[in-house]
Amino acid sequence: MRRVLTAAAAAVALLIGTGGAAWADPPTSPVPDRLPSGWSLDDDKLVWTAPRPVPMGDAAVEFWSGDRLLGRARGAADQRTFRMPVPDDTDDLSVRAAGKRLDAAAPPQRRKGAAPAARPAPSPAGELDPGAPGPYATTTGEYDLPSAKLPDFPADVEMRGVVVAPTNAPGPRPLALFLHGRHYTCYQGDDPDKITGDWPCPEGLAEVPSYRGYLQSQQLLASQGYVTVSISANGINGQDFAADDGGAQARSSLVRLHLAQWAARNPAIARVAPQADLSKVFLVGHSRGGEGVNRAAMDTLNPPPAAVDGYHGKVGWTIRGTLLIGPTIFGHDPVPDVPSATILPGCDGDVSDLQGQIFVDGTRGVGNGKALHSALLFVGANHNYFNTEWTPGQSAAPSFDDFFTDPGAPDPLCSPGTPTRLTERQQQTAGATYIATAARLFVAGDDRARPLLDGTGVRAPSADPARVLSHAVGAGRTPAILPDARPAVTGGKLCLQVAADPADACLVNEDFSGGSPHFTPFFVVSPEEGRYAVRVDGPATIRPAKPASLAGASDLAVRLIVPPNTTGRFGLSASSPGGKTFDLGDVTVEGAPGSESTSSYWAREVRVERPKGLTSLASLSVTPRQAGPSWLIDAWGFRPGTPAPSATALSRIDVGEIEATEGDSGTATYQVPVAVKGKAGGKVRLFLVDPDTFSARSWVADVRPGSSRIDVPVEVTGNDTYGGSERWYVLAKAVRNTMVGDYEGGVDVREDDPRPDITVTPASVTAAEGGSLTWTINLSAAAEVPIYLIFLPQPTEAELSSTDVDPEWFTGNSGESYEPSRALSSTGLQPFVEVEAGTTTAQLIMPTVTDDAAEGAENVRWQATVYNFDTGELEPLSVVNGTLTD
Repeated sequence: MRRVLTAAAAAVALLIGTGGAAWADPPTSPVPDRLPSGWSLDDDKLVWTAPRPVPMGDAAVEFWSGDRLLGRARGAADQRTFRMPVPDDTDDLSVRAAGKRLDAAAPPQRRKGAAPAARPAPSPAGELDPGAPGPYATTTGEYDLPSAKLPDFPADVEMRGVVVAPTNAPGPRPLALFLHGRHYTCYQGDDPDKITGDWPCPEGLAEVPSYRGYLQSQQLLASQGYVTVSISANGINGQDFAADDGGAQARSSLVRLHLAQWAARNPAIARVAPQADLSKVFLVGHSRGGEGVNRAAMDTLNPPPAAVDGYHGKVGWTIRGTLLIGPTIFGHDPVPDVPSATILPGCDGDVSDLQGQIFVDGTRGVGNGKALHSALLFVGANHNYFNTEWTPGQSAAPSFDDFFTDPGAPDPLCSPGTPTRLTERQQQTAGATYIATAARLFVAGDDRARPLLDGTGVRAPSADPARVLSHAVGAGRTPAILPDARPAVTGGKLCLQVAADPADACLVNEDFSGGSPHFTPFFVVSPEEGRYAVRVDGPATIRPAKPASLAGASDLAVRLIVPPNTTGRFGLSASSPGGKTFDLGDVTVEGAPGSESTSSYWAREVRVERPKGLTSLASLSVTPRQAGPSWLIDAWGFRPGTPAPSATALSRIDVGEIEATEGDSGTATYQVPVAVKGKAGGKVRLFLVDPDTFSARSWVADVRPGSSRIDVPVEVTGNDTYGGSERWYVLAKAVRNTMVGDYEGGVDVREDDPRPDITVTPASVTAAEGGSLTWTINLSAAAEVPIYLIFLPQPTEAELSSTDVDPEWFTGNSGESYEPSRALSSTGLQPFVEVEAGTTTAQLIMPTVTDDAAEGAENVRWQATVYNFDTGELEPLSVVNGTLTD
């Protein structure tokens, strides 16, 4: 098998504990070309070790090579160590989370001196204000049930919740369940250095009470007649670093374990809560909790394989909708037929790419289209302050503002004190208002709440002074233009939302800041087929493959992006299948407020009245009245109202994984099992990712009614040449009438060939002062991968010092200054040699310098070691010596 690692990367990787690079030949430049310190190899993994713990957050940590995503890294419990399989390309390595750089300071922003952004003008007030308290007094209590064992988690997870309920409310009441996101788990007093992600908490540390952070929202809902519970998930947060899905399945299990206790009327719950109506359940999830409650909605409709699920009982509840706050969605797997509203914090410093937009866009065409899916852009809100236990001045444990800014260059939109940045209380009140809005629509069925969520452009006064922008899909919409279906485009350009070639991309970012939530990448897939928008730089006409019915629609709703902080004006016209053209008039699109640090290329929804004669759309023409780019995301026939969503158990897809041995010859085909559970037919897009190039091949597979499995063939070519193990990723995304649970699997192929024998000669070498000491490395056979050796200096008599060797060579191979003079064995010197793939020899060359001192013979002794790809260890080889004479 072939596993490629560039010499520069491996040089840094194998310099254990040093920041320098090394080579087989003398340096030709003062400073060797090397990658950032902190990288290493371990057990066939590329490892980044942060100089200090990375603050616990919800965004996935990713490794990048230049502008290419290599994959998600798996974190360790120390919050400093992150690993992923060694990729083929490790040039220009960087570490990011949701677009933010973690391994280096952000590049200087050009905003210094920029005027503060203006808060958008308020929209008209809606007919309903769900932020107004209801008629009921409330009561608060807690329960603490026996801990639960979840698959693949070594330690049990707590079953604890805080209940806020109405008093004297008649009959069983709807239940709202809150799930917090990934945050620190343990703390000691107000010491910021004593907050950890451990589980269980070490002696002397208390648990961070994240579950108590939504009391304001709970009290508002309880006053309106809901029983509410916010549950603790520290046991998952402290262990999900080892979960491939970031803990989504574990969080779903936890939610359903709690719901089962409510359905069974557990006495501990009955003591603090009135009877709940489990036919009306509303789930609220923050950050990774958002992805968790989405998975809980999926698992309620069609449960996961038993081996990965922590709940195996009956389903005694119905989930009517979800509200997601700054959520992650690593699997791009929203549940299409359960209504949702997603809060996108405009100043999110954690999930800063606002990937929660996929909870809206990712549902298009997948289900029956009746469920409303809303995106709510909260201008000036950060990620943490929706939870009071993550808010300075309100939390029991130390907490922080996740939107970090340089005091010397404040962000014009998001720095505290700017007109657009919300205060803690303003953000929490606005959040509570829109949580209650979603509950009012999804659970109570009050259609007066819909215009606050669906792009109509009205506001809930209780959320003032927050500015909340909205758009939506589903409910009373029928598809007119969906770029994913690859309509014919003239004048504009059908562009890929995620592209490897900038020429094909809808939007190209100059650095890791900014971007569009609509164009969030899926895992390592780039380019990603099936995800398109229409770039409009001038007059453009879009023609769907067949005319789209607009019968019954009152309006045509169009989602358009213009650059942040700009205003666009567009002329719209449409044609019928008979060729008649209808002038729809001009529309104005206000760009979302943004800065160089925010993901603000976000679509605004505009509507134009449908002419009576336009019952079928053959084409839509968009004519910008200004220069510059804009993007059409989609267009819909719109009519008011909220039809019943009719959530059904769509066929569920779970990708499996298998292990294989390479073999010595020939090609073996392995079938990766993609499990199908359900009676309905549908379609799913599958991806096969090459482990050497990380390029992905994708295709749409049919899910036949009643089928139980789709096999994905993976060809593995065997040989008798040594190489590294590798993984072929198989990924899945829903296309039509399906839901995807476990979206990532594949084939782990083990190397079965022995490493070539390695010799280092001569055992002793002599050179005159000012010359070079040279040793030759020989392999008994060539390997498919580079072989990496590192030489460790050992104490010896009359030992060479740091000032006896070339100073640039010494610094490049140790990361230290050559002065003061000291024995080589007391330094961090560790010269590195690569035997390139396909070759059998290399040299270690040690250049020395002359001096005027009469020192006699001086010596160096090297312990030669080789990096073992299978064990991740440095294996000792022979000891070789060198002598330098005057």
